[in-house]
Amino acid sequence: MISLMRNLRLTIAYDGTDFHGWQRQPNVPTVQALLEDALCRITAVQVTLHGSGRTDAGVHAVGQVANFSTDCRIPAEGLQRALNDLLPRSVRIREASEATPTFHARYHARSKTYRYRILQAPVCSPFYWRFVDHYPYLLDHQRMADAARLLEGEQDFTSFAAAGGDDEDQQLEGRGFRPVVSRAPEEEKPVGSPPSVGRGPHAEALSRAELKSRPSAVRTIFLSRLRWRPRMKLLTYEVRGNGFLHHMVRNITGTLIEVGRGKLSPADVLRILEARDRSLAGPTAPARGLCLMKVEY
Repeated sequence: MISLMRNLRLTIAYDGTDFHGWQRQPNVPTVQALLEDALCRITAVQVTLHGSGRTDAGVHAVGQVANFSTDCRIPAEGLQRALNDLLPRSVRIREASEATPTFHARYHARSKTYRYRILQAPVCSPFYWRFVDHYPYLLDHQRMADAARLLEGEQDFTSFAAAGGDDEDQQLEGRGFRPVVSRAPEEEKPVGSPPSVGRGPHAEALSRAELKSRPSAVRTIFLSRLRWRPRMKLLTYEVRGNGFLHHMVRNITGTLIEVGRGKLSPADVLRILEARDRSLAGPTAPARGLCLMKVEY
Protein backbone atom coordinates (compact mmCIF):
# COMPACT_ATOMS: atom_id res chain seq x y z
CA MET A 1 0.00 0.00 0.00
CA ILE A 2 1.38 3.40 -0.99
CA SER A 3 1.60 5.90 1.84
CA LEU A 4 -0.24 9.17 1.30
CA MET A 5 1.83 10.96 3.91
CA ARG A 6 4.17 13.74 2.79
CA ASN A 7 7.11 15.23 4.64
CA LEU A 8 7.24 18.99 4.09
CA ARG A 9 10.14 21.29 4.88
CA LEU A 10 9.71 24.95 5.83
CA THR A 11 12.28 27.74 5.97
CA ILE A 12 11.08 30.33 8.47
CA ALA A 13 12.01 33.89 9.40
CA TYR A 14 10.71 35.57 12.52
CA ASP A 15 11.10 38.55 14.80
CA GLY A 16 11.42 36.86 18.17
CA THR A 17 10.73 39.95 20.29
CA ASP A 18 7.15 39.11 21.20
CA PHE A 19 7.60 35.34 21.48
CA HIS A 20 8.71 33.18 24.38
CA GLY A 21 11.05 31.33 22.05
CA TRP A 22 10.49 28.60 19.48
CA GLN A 23 9.09 25.70 21.51
CA ARG A 24 5.39 25.42 22.33
CA GLN A 25 4.66 26.23 25.98
CA PRO A 26 1.38 26.59 27.88
CA ASN A 27 -0.20 30.05 28.11
CA VAL A 28 2.56 31.98 26.31
CA PRO A 29 3.06 32.82 22.61
CA THR A 30 5.73 30.76 20.83
CA VAL A 31 6.70 30.40 17.19
CA GLN A 32 6.12 26.64 17.09
CA ALA A 33 2.64 26.95 18.58
CA LEU A 34 1.71 29.74 16.16
CA LEU A 35 2.80 27.68 13.15
CA GLU A 36 1.23 24.43 14.34
CA ASP A 37 -2.08 26.19 14.97
CA ALA A 38 -1.98 27.80 11.52
CA LEU A 39 -1.21 24.43 9.91
CA CYS A 40 -4.11 22.88 11.81
CA ARG A 41 -6.47 25.51 10.39
CA ILE A 42 -5.25 24.77 6.86
CA THR A 43 -5.10 20.96 7.02
CA ALA A 44 -7.85 20.36 9.62
CA VAL A 45 -5.45 18.04 11.46
CA GLN A 46 -3.15 18.78 14.38
CA VAL A 47 0.47 18.41 13.24
CA THR A 48 3.79 18.34 15.07
CA LEU A 49 6.43 20.67 13.70
CA HIS A 50 10.06 19.59 14.23
CA GLY A 51 12.44 22.57 14.27
CA SER A 52 16.18 22.49 13.67
CA GLY A 53 16.58 23.69 17.25
CA ARG A 54 15.09 25.89 19.92
CA THR A 55 15.68 29.60 19.96
CA ASP A 56 15.23 31.40 23.28
CA ALA A 57 12.74 34.10 24.10
CA GLY A 58 13.61 37.23 22.13
CA VAL A 59 16.00 35.52 19.70
CA HIS A 60 15.31 36.00 15.98
CA ALA A 61 15.70 33.81 12.91
CA VAL A 62 16.22 34.35 9.21
CA GLY A 63 16.74 30.71 8.28
CA GLN A 64 15.05 28.47 10.85
CA VAL A 65 14.15 25.11 9.30
CA ALA A 66 11.31 22.81 10.34
CA ASN A 67 9.50 19.78 8.94
CA PHE A 68 6.17 18.04 9.47
CA SER A 69 4.24 15.07 8.12
CA THR A 70 0.82 15.50 6.53
CA ASP A 71 -1.60 13.84 4.14
CA CYS A 72 -2.80 17.25 2.96
CA ARG A 73 -2.72 17.48 -0.85
CA ILE A 74 -2.15 21.24 -1.10
CA PRO A 75 1.04 21.88 -3.15
CA ALA A 76 3.99 23.20 -1.17
CA GLU A 77 3.83 26.63 -2.85
CA GLY A 78 0.13 26.93 -2.07
CA LEU A 79 0.72 25.92 1.52
CA GLN A 80 3.38 28.64 1.81
CA ARG A 81 0.93 31.28 0.58
CA ALA A 82 -1.82 30.01 2.87
CA LEU A 83 0.45 30.09 5.91
CA ASN A 84 1.70 33.61 5.19
CA ASP A 85 -1.91 34.77 4.84
CA LEU A 86 -2.69 33.46 8.32
CA LEU A 87 0.52 34.39 10.13
CA PRO A 88 1.33 37.79 11.65
CA ARG A 89 3.85 39.94 9.79
CA SER A 90 6.48 39.07 12.39
CA VAL A 91 6.63 35.50 11.05
CA ARG A 92 7.14 34.59 7.39
CA ILE A 93 7.48 31.28 5.57
CA ARG A 94 10.35 31.96 3.18
CA GLU A 95 10.12 28.60 1.45
CA ALA A 96 8.06 25.40 1.55
CA SER A 97 9.17 22.25 -0.27
CA GLU A 98 8.80 18.49 -0.40
CA ALA A 99 11.37 16.60 1.67
CA THR A 100 12.40 12.95 1.66
CA PRO A 101 10.34 10.76 4.03
CA THR A 102 13.29 10.38 6.44
CA PHE A 103 14.32 14.05 6.58
CA HIS A 104 14.29 15.57 10.07
CA ALA A 105 15.14 19.23 10.53
CA ARG A 106 16.98 18.64 13.80
CA TYR A 107 18.73 15.31 13.43
CA HIS A 108 19.98 15.90 9.89
CA ALA A 109 21.44 19.36 10.51
CA ARG A 110 25.17 19.56 9.72
CA SER A 111 25.88 23.12 10.81
CA LYS A 112 24.22 26.32 11.97
CA THR A 113 25.25 29.94 11.60
CA TYR A 114 24.36 32.59 14.17
CA ARG A 115 24.96 36.31 13.99
CA TYR A 116 25.06 38.71 16.93
CA ARG A 117 24.80 42.47 16.29
CA ILE A 118 26.12 45.16 18.62
CA LEU A 119 25.26 48.77 17.79
CA GLN A 120 27.89 51.24 18.98
CA ALA A 121 26.18 54.44 17.80
CA PRO A 122 25.43 57.00 20.54
CA VAL A 123 21.68 56.70 19.85
CA CYS A 124 19.81 53.58 18.79
CA SER A 125 17.21 54.15 16.09
CA PRO A 126 13.67 53.02 16.99
CA PHE A 127 13.81 50.93 13.80
CA TYR A 128 16.82 48.93 15.07
CA TRP A 129 16.29 48.40 18.78
CA ARG A 130 14.53 45.04 18.42
CA PHE A 131 17.47 43.49 16.56
CA VAL A 132 20.65 44.85 18.15
CA ASP A 133 22.33 45.08 21.51
CA HIS A 134 22.91 48.82 21.92
CA TYR A 135 26.35 49.23 23.52
CA PRO A 136 27.58 52.81 22.89
CA TYR A 137 30.77 52.48 24.95
CA LEU A 138 34.37 52.10 23.84
CA LEU A 139 35.42 48.61 22.74
CA ASP A 140 38.73 47.39 21.33
CA HIS A 141 37.51 45.61 18.20
CA GLN A 142 40.90 44.11 17.33
CA ARG A 143 41.24 42.43 20.72
CA MET A 144 37.72 41.05 20.36
CA ALA A 145 38.49 39.74 16.86
CA ASP A 146 41.68 38.07 18.10
CA ALA A 147 39.76 36.41 20.93
CA ALA A 148 36.95 35.26 18.62
CA ARG A 149 39.33 33.38 16.34
CA LEU A 150 40.65 31.37 19.31
CA LEU A 151 37.24 29.69 19.59
CA GLU A 152 37.53 27.94 16.23
CA GLY A 153 38.05 24.17 16.19
CA GLU A 154 36.78 21.28 18.28
CA GLN A 155 36.68 22.25 21.94
CA ASP A 156 34.77 21.73 25.17
CA PHE A 157 32.47 24.74 25.61
CA THR A 158 31.24 24.01 29.14
CA SER A 159 32.44 27.44 30.25
CA PHE A 160 30.03 29.06 27.78
CA ALA A 161 26.97 26.89 28.49
CA ALA A 162 24.04 27.72 30.75
CA ALA A 163 23.45 25.18 33.49
CA GLY A 164 20.24 23.17 33.72
CA GLY A 165 17.51 22.42 31.19
CA ASP A 166 15.77 19.29 29.97
CA ASP A 167 17.10 17.00 27.27
CA GLU A 168 15.44 17.94 23.99
CA ASP A 169 16.24 14.66 22.23
CA GLN A 170 14.14 12.64 24.66
CA GLN A 171 11.20 15.00 24.32
CA LEU A 172 11.27 14.80 20.50
CA GLU A 173 11.44 11.02 20.53
CA GLY A 174 8.60 10.92 23.03
CA ARG A 175 6.39 12.62 20.45
CA GLY A 176 6.74 9.71 18.05
CA PHE A 177 9.82 10.42 15.95
CA ARG A 178 12.92 8.24 15.98
CA PRO A 179 16.06 9.55 14.28
CA VAL A 180 17.40 7.53 11.35
CA VAL A 181 20.96 8.93 11.45
CA SER A 182 23.46 9.99 14.07
CA ARG A 183 22.36 13.10 15.86
CA ALA A 184 23.98 16.41 15.25
CA PRO A 185 24.85 18.22 18.48
CA GLU A 186 22.02 20.53 19.39
CA GLU A 187 21.96 24.18 20.26
CA GLU A 188 19.40 25.90 22.42
CA LYS A 189 17.91 24.18 25.46
CA PRO A 190 14.28 24.73 26.56
CA VAL A 191 12.98 28.27 26.29
CA GLY A 192 12.79 30.66 29.22
CA SER A 193 15.86 32.80 29.67
CA PRO A 194 17.48 32.66 33.12
CA PRO A 195 19.01 35.86 34.44
CA SER A 196 22.31 36.94 32.92
CA VAL A 197 25.32 35.51 34.67
CA GLY A 198 28.82 36.80 35.08
CA ARG A 199 32.04 36.38 36.97
CA GLY A 200 30.64 36.75 40.45
CA PRO A 201 29.12 34.91 43.43
CA HIS A 202 25.84 34.22 41.57
CA ALA A 203 27.42 32.71 38.44
CA GLU A 204 26.46 29.28 37.11
CA ALA A 205 29.51 27.33 38.31
CA LEU A 206 29.44 23.61 37.56
CA SER A 207 30.65 21.09 40.12
CA ARG A 208 32.63 18.01 39.06
CA ALA A 209 29.61 15.82 39.78
CA GLU A 210 27.43 18.00 37.55
CA LEU A 211 30.04 17.89 34.80
CA LYS A 212 30.03 14.09 34.86
CA SER A 213 26.23 13.92 34.62
CA ARG A 214 25.95 16.42 31.73
CA PRO A 215 25.98 15.42 28.05
CA SER A 216 29.17 16.21 26.15
CA ALA A 217 29.84 19.91 25.71
CA VAL A 218 32.34 19.33 22.90
CA ARG A 219 31.42 21.24 19.75
CA THR A 220 33.26 22.11 16.54
CA ILE A 221 33.28 25.77 15.55
CA PHE A 222 34.09 26.16 11.86
CA LEU A 223 34.11 29.96 11.87
CA SER A 224 34.19 32.58 14.63
CA ARG A 225 34.73 36.09 13.30
CA LEU A 226 34.08 39.69 14.23
CA ARG A 227 33.33 42.40 11.66
CA TRP A 228 33.24 46.17 12.23
CA ARG A 229 31.15 48.39 9.93
CA PRO A 230 32.25 51.92 10.79
CA ARG A 231 29.62 53.76 8.74
CA MET A 232 26.82 51.93 10.54
CA LYS A 233 28.65 51.80 13.89
CA LEU A 234 27.75 48.13 13.86
CA LEU A 235 29.85 45.33 15.32
CA THR A 236 28.84 41.87 14.10
CA TYR A 237 29.91 38.54 15.56
CA GLU A 238 29.29 35.56 13.27
CA VAL A 239 29.78 31.97 14.36
CA ARG A 240 29.21 28.73 12.44
CA GLY A 241 29.41 25.35 14.10
CA ASN A 242 28.10 21.80 14.17
CA GLY A 243 25.99 22.59 17.24
CA PHE A 244 25.57 25.04 20.10
CA LEU A 245 24.86 24.70 23.80
CA HIS A 246 22.15 26.62 25.60
CA HIS A 247 23.08 30.34 25.65
CA MET A 248 26.47 29.47 24.15
CA VAL A 249 26.58 32.23 21.51
CA ARG A 250 25.25 34.87 23.92
CA ASN A 251 27.76 33.82 26.60
CA ILE A 252 30.60 33.95 24.08
CA THR A 253 29.45 37.41 22.95
CA GLY A 254 29.30 38.65 26.53
CA THR A 255 32.84 37.38 27.06
CA LEU A 256 34.08 39.06 23.87
CA ILE A 257 32.62 42.33 25.13
CA GLU A 258 34.60 41.89 28.33
CA VAL A 259 37.72 41.45 26.17
CA GLY A 260 36.81 44.62 24.26
CA ARG A 261 36.42 46.51 27.54
CA GLY A 262 39.88 45.40 28.67
CA LYS A 263 38.53 43.31 31.55
CA LEU A 264 39.84 40.15 29.88
CA SER A 265 42.64 39.49 27.41
CA PRO A 266 42.32 37.32 24.27
CA ALA A 267 44.51 34.72 25.97
CA ASP A 268 42.01 34.59 28.84
CA VAL A 269 39.50 33.03 26.46
CA LEU A 270 41.68 29.93 26.14
CA ARG A 271 42.10 29.82 29.91
CA ILE A 272 38.33 30.03 30.36
CA LEU A 273 37.76 27.23 27.83
CA GLU A 274 40.25 24.95 29.57
CA ALA A 275 38.74 25.62 33.00
CA ARG A 276 35.25 24.39 31.99
CA ASP A 277 33.81 26.81 34.54
CA ARG A 278 30.92 29.11 33.56
CA SER A 279 31.72 31.52 36.40
CA LEU A 280 34.97 32.59 34.69
CA ALA A 281 33.32 33.76 31.47
CA GLY A 282 31.50 37.02 30.79
CA PRO A 283 27.80 37.83 31.23
CA THR A 284 25.07 36.57 28.94
CA ALA A 285 24.46 39.10 26.15
CA PRO A 286 20.81 40.16 25.59
CA ALA A 287 18.69 37.91 23.37
CA ARG A 288 17.59 40.68 20.99
CA GLY A 289 21.00 40.89 19.29
CA LEU A 290 21.04 37.22 18.26
CA CYS A 291 19.71 35.77 15.02
CA LEU A 292 19.79 32.25 13.56
CA MET A 293 20.93 32.91 10.02
CA LYS A 294 21.26 29.53 8.34
CA VAL A 295 20.98 25.78 8.87
CA GLU A 296 22.95 23.52 6.55
CA TYR A 297 22.16 19.88 5.71
